Amino acid sequence: MIVVFGSLNADLIFALDELPMPGQTLLARKLTIEAGGKGANQAVAAARDGASVVMVGAVGRDPLADVALVNLQDAGVDLAHVAAVEAPTGTASVLTDAHGRNMIAVALGANEQACASQISDALLARANIIVLQMENRAEEIEAVIRRANLAGKRTILNLAPARRIATDVLRLCGLIVVNEDEAEALGAWLSCGASADALRAVLGVDIIRTLGAEGSEAATADSRIFVPARPITPVDTTAAGDCYVGVLAAALDAGATLESAMWRATAAAALACTKAGSQSSLPWADAIRRNLADHP
Repeated sequence: MIVVFGSLNADLIFALDELPMPGQTLLARKLTIEAGGKGANQAVAAARDGASVVMVGAVGRDPLADVALVNLQDAGVDLAHVAAVEAPTGTASVLTDAHGRNMIAVALGANEQACASQISDALLARANIIVLQMENRAEEIEAVIRRANLAGKRTILNLAPARRIATDVLRLCGLIVVNEDEAEALGAWLSCGASADALRAVLGVDIIRTLGAEGSEAATADSRIFVPARPITPVDTTAAGDCYVGVLAAALDAGATLESAMWRATAAAALACTKAGSQSSLPWADAIRRNLADHP
């Protein structure tokens, strides 16, 4: 079972021909409002791939809360540990262009009130994997990682967006996933290179660095792994990274090796890039299996 401690948002997605320059106003071709947030995205991705998932986080007592929760409910995610608080539901403005590129601004709102204490000892005992991102308060994220480590649970920290947490806490993680920009930021904080090898040498924990159209690399204590990206024509890359992390966690929870999980996550992320939207682009297990079978 996977516990996701993370953000739940309502995404306002503006479809544009080109992304705006500073000071420029452009008219969008379309506006879509749908569920998002890195935590919720990863929870939905894992659940759609067949994992048993518990979501831990916070939403406001406002109409956007219903938007933020609808796909989690549809995917069968346990929402008993999502709190309703007196703050606006987290909201993201997502701008996408005709080339599949995006720009995103996030207002954390209720996500800043999510607490590590929402994960009871009983829930922690049931969990196999704890998945976290960086759209909640750093001290609460650190508290979850420390508790999970003491309980002997595997943690997957997606250091996105790139925000600093204590180095000693990073060293307690089972796996850290970063993209190229996040790896550069982490390397700068640690005074080392940005490759998976360089980051692992300093932190002593397994590292995955996703490389966009180039694929992903991993460094562990005894192996170096590279998985190439699938050749696609991207429509919208907004949820690709979250899809990768969610499906990676689901595969590891099901007993897959890290390399096998990376191949499955890569196939799922490629599928997510071929559809517009945040959670609406996340594939179900059958689609991932077909993609793997058709393109072994």
